[in-house]
Amino acid sequence: MKSLESAERKHAGRRSFLKGGLVAAGAATLGSGLLASGISALGEDREKGGLSEGDAAILRFLAAAETLETDLWQQYTELGGVGAPDSAYKTGLSQLDADMPQYIADNTDDELSHELFLNAYLKSRGAKQVNLEGFRTLQGTQVTDIPGIASKKRLTNLMKLSVDTSFWSRYRDDKRNPDLGDTDFKRAIPALFAGKFTAIPRNNGELMIGTTVTPVDTHVQAIANTAGFHFAFIEQGGSSLYPSLAQRVTSLEVLRILLSIGPTETAHFQTWHDKAGNYIRPLTDPSQPGLVFPEINVGDELLQTNLIMPEPTFCLSKTKFPPCSIIRPTETVGAAMGAVTALTADGLFDGQPPQFFEFLKDLAHEADEAERET
Repeated sequence: MKSLESAERKHAGRRSFLKGGLVAAGAATLGSGLLASGISALGEDREKGGLSEGDAAILRFLAAAETLETDLWQQYTELGGVGAPDSAYKTGLSQLDADMPQYIADNTDDELSHELFLNAYLKSRGAKQVNLEGFRTLQGTQVTDIPGIASKKRLTNLMKLSVDTSFWSRYRDDKRNPDLGDTDFKRAIPALFAGKFTAIPRNNGELMIGTTVTPVDTHVQAIANTAGFHFAFIEQGGSSLYPSLAQRVTSLEVLRILLSIGPTETAHFQTWHDKAGNYIRPLTDPSQPGLVFPEINVGDELLQTNLIMPEPTFCLSKTKFPPCSIIRPTETVGAAMGAVTALTADGLFDGQPPQFFEFLKDLAHEADEAERET
């Protein structure tokens, strides 16, 4: 009971903080507001236009998630996308697949379209939108050979990542399902989760603009390899998040939106899951101690690089039904907060102030509290 009361007080504190201090901070010190209306993230009154509080909360959380995805993908595009200048980094990415620059640019366009659409839909229904511009304070790459990008402020940090590659075996495991309590899935590249590594060139020396010879510098190739696995890590989260939250929406139109956007995230994941397996191996980064990309095609089917389609596994029950090929996880309880926790552990928000985490957690809490209305 004491734990429950403590949790309730903590949540109530966050709610009052958002209503007062954080909105004031957004106006005074964080630039543009957090919600387009300048009102709390917590929809305590029924939304206008017939949109339920729960549906609006889910759409706001997803809009915030897509905004963060857009920010990180724009950084990848600037340095390695189809429009980026030739460099050792871009060549390193192309070692994973010759079309990597095009795929990166396309993924960026997709996430931006999701961000803009979700906020536009919220506005069309008279609901509050999400605006994270006040948190655009992080310093990104200091590459100066590409004009303008060193001065841009970011929402996400791609230079201190701990990439969890457990998705690699989780989608191949035919006897376990995280939705049924299974944990500790084997990581493809354990070193990526054990340290903090950059997935983008931090300076001109790591970008090596104009260099296209292969093999590229070992350190630069390690950065490109890290990016390849990070691409898949980010998109597998979206693959699960949309079907998880879709189970909580009320409006058929909102359900249609989630069921329309979700499969594009899965398409992204399928692409990056395939390309990451093409990394040059074995490889040890001489400039980032501890970063090792081992040979993983050594007889363990859970790590085999060409098994990129979800293997059939237990669904709903380990005893009642035969195995089924599924997206996993899709457990709806705590889905939004789980996404925030995973992205935070990834190091993606390294350098953000406490207000950022409080705001994101409250958006997630409201989305997770949504219930389908009849």
